[in-house]
Amino acid sequence: MKLVLVLMLLAVSMTSKVIAQDAVGFEQIILYPDSDRPLKTSIWYPSQTRFPVERVAENAAFIGTDVVRIGTPMTGNFPLVVISHGYSGNWRNQNWLATKLVQEGYIVAAVDHPGTTTFDRSPQAAAQWWQRPQDISRLLDWLLRSSMWRRDINHHDITAIGHSLGGWTVMLLAGAQFDRSQLKQECLAKPNPRICGLMPELGLDKPQIGEPTGSLKDKRIKRVVSLDLGLARSLSRHSLQTLTTPTLILAAGVDIGDLPQAEESGFLAKYIPKNRRHYIVYPDAAHFSFIQLCKPGAITMIDKENPGDGIVCRDGKGRSRKALHQAMYEDILSFLRQS
Repeated sequence: MKLVLVLMLLAVSMTSKVIAQDAVGFEQIILYPDSDRPLKTSIWYPSQTRFPVERVAENAAFIGTDVVRIGTPMTGNFPLVVISHGYSGNWRNQNWLATKLVQEGYIVAAVDHPGTTTFDRSPQAAAQWWQRPQDISRLLDWLLRSSMWRRDINHHDITAIGHSLGGWTVMLLAGAQFDRSQLKQECLAKPNPRICGLMPELGLDKPQIGEPTGSLKDKRIKRVVSLDLGLARSLSRHSLQTLTTPTLILAAGVDIGDLPQAEESGFLAKYIPKNRRHYIVYPDAAHFSFIQLCKPGAITMIDKENPGDGIVCRDGKGRSRKALHQAMYEDILSFLRQS
């Protein structure tokens, strides 16, 4: 009887390893194409089919990952992760993380936020700051109600992850609330040009038409992960003190200039109750260490085209970006499983 039990446990263990190593399916779709805010959406998922393999999110500067485009989705009960990119970013930035999570048995989805993405810098859309968290809620509506994955998603195990402005976005989804007067006071006391200078562009300096007054919390999201967020001091202290959503705060210890983590991620850690948050600082990571891997020579190539932009491929002195990604991934995965 003991031998049978051992064999059964071994079979389960082997099955889990097979699932974890399965192929990554990938699809893209435009959600709500007839609305005034169509959402370019990317979905990564466990795929039964392994071919044909295609490299996505790669260009002359950045390294992509191998996926099966329009694969055959595996059936099951998979936890869901939704991702919000940073200011002027896009779905490619956390493609590395999405791919790793799918190989662990997650379904992952991301949107390009109109107005603040690489491909759409509309000032009018950018100033509608509340639309960013609502984009994620609209994505969840579609995933859970209409998508082909709706029956295979565990509706009770949903995580939102965001980098930079995306981290600010997921904090709003967790229940933090924007406080304009607090932000103005903070900018008077510490006039940070990188953060405070964005206020007019993001509609944070004065009330906007259509701006909501209440919480943007999405109760379907059970936990959030903030990747070196900005604009933390615009989140009301009271809303952070009363936050109930488990939060993982990951921060870059290397300041790229006017973005000290102690005043951003550290602000979250100071006010969110300790039993509701985990706070990790990577001393050898910079702000853009959370985006995709760079190819050799990328810094020079990017700086030649746009002087100064090569900073997106600079990390701190210590581990490589690949090693940093592995550490970040392990911390994120541990948090997802424990919380």
